[in-house]
Amino acid sequence: MAKNFDVVVIGAGPGGYVAAIRSAQLGLKTAVIEREFWGGVCLNVGCIPSKALIKASSYFKKAQDFFPEMGIEVKDPKINHKKLQDYKQGVCDRMSGGVAQLLKGNKVEQIMGEANFVSKNEIEVSSKSGKEKITAKNFIIATGSRPIEIPGFSFDEKGIMSSTGALAIDKAVKSVAVIGGGYIGLEIGTYLAKIGTEVTVIEAADGLLKGVVDKDCVQVVSRKLKKLGVKVITKAFAKSQKKTSKGYELTYEVDGKASTIEVEKILVTVGRKPNSDQLNLKGIGIELDKQGCIKVNPQMKTNIEGIYAIGDIAGQPMLAHKASHEGVLAAEVIAGQNRVYDAKTVPAVIFVDPEVASVGLTEEECKAQGIEVKVGKFPFGANGKAVSIGETDGFVKIIADKKDHIVKGVHICGPEASNLISEAALAIEMGARLEDIALTIHPHPTLGETMMEAAEATLGHAIHIIQK
Repeated sequence: MAKNFDVVVIGAGPGGYVAAIRSAQLGLKTAVIEREFWGGVCLNVGCIPSKALIKASSYFKKAQDFFPEMGIEVKDPKINHKKLQDYKQGVCDRMSGGVAQLLKGNKVEQIMGEANFVSKNEIEVSSKSGKEKITAKNFIIATGSRPIEIPGFSFDEKGIMSSTGALAIDKAVKSVAVIGGGYIGLEIGTYLAKIGTEVTVIEAADGLLKGVVDKDCVQVVSRKLKKLGVKVITKAFAKSQKKTSKGYELTYEVDGKASTIEVEKILVTVGRKPNSDQLNLKGIGIELDKQGCIKVNPQMKTNIEGIYAIGDIAGQPMLAHKASHEGVLAAEVIAGQNRVYDAKTVPAVIFVDPEVASVGLTEEECKAQGIEVKVGKFPFGANGKAVSIGETDGFVKIIADKKDHIVKGVHICGPEASNLISEAALAIEMGARLEDIALTIHPHPTLGETMMEAAEATLGHAIHIIQK
């Protein structure tokens, strides 16, 4: 006899496990099905492990370059790659275990296995112990996305890697070619460069992070990559690879002219695609868009009653925090609450060096919408805390409507940008004006003062920089 639930969530990533917990909190009999690991890609082979490794590489680089300047003498620091991987895995295991405990504490039934829809009301779950049928009044699809493969570069996760393989490297690597100059490639490429790997980035566009972040931020990141010894080749298309005794010979084209480079490993980071070719979604008539994402309305409802979709599989932006927000929303809609997705903006962070964080519109987007703007920047080089910790690259940039001073976008490139951006996200959500930020007393000495000073700069009366 099939098990029956009020809500069954398929996928236990940052969207799915949050949806399951919120459903249970609302008194709904809930189960969550996961085929691989609790916490999904983000906690196990994505966001969390990459940040652990990125932070470790930053400490290592500082020990070499900045500690002596501070008077801290560290003799010949080295990376123990196996121990670094153990540390990373420990972080992942702790986080994944925490998710399992949260689900258990909220009385969510956890089912390990792979789900497929039999009908709109029933799924079949395959696991090591066999197959079982599960029915539910409501299903929330949260099965995420996976790295895109390109022809001739199939992943073996040893020599030709997706981000998953790159985050599992447990020995020194002399050289890596990164195909794709987006945020995933640059995050991992920066980490590898800091621990001594020769990194070459092959990017098809005419610049890095094209259309992803503010162009002024990209300039700062590009300068730092050059300083780290990362070679960037733009307008370049990876064509083929062949195995050699030392690794791979990679052929790429720029303006139709072929060139080759020899590298030990190849990392392919050209984007991610939704896992919508799974679960027998087509078999039950779920509608997809041109990108293969499930079509949803502002309540995360699909075209089939009782089936919802959240996270990467429901479309851009493919970000964990957006998935979590949608997970709570879907659960509350199922419970009868009157909610819709009405976020003005979704902040985005890139953990390169220096960090980049953005929320709201860029100058180009404002122009396209016919918004006349005021723009101001405040450099971290004029911030006491940034100077004291030796991280002075970058700035805070604020874009506001010239007419009413309402903040339209904030773009930060610099230390702790990932933490600073939350104040900006709140400002945009609440319709704050420049004066709201400028007149809010910020504690000193902190990096957060840069937000206040950037607002003052946008208004034309910054204190700690000279404005013409």
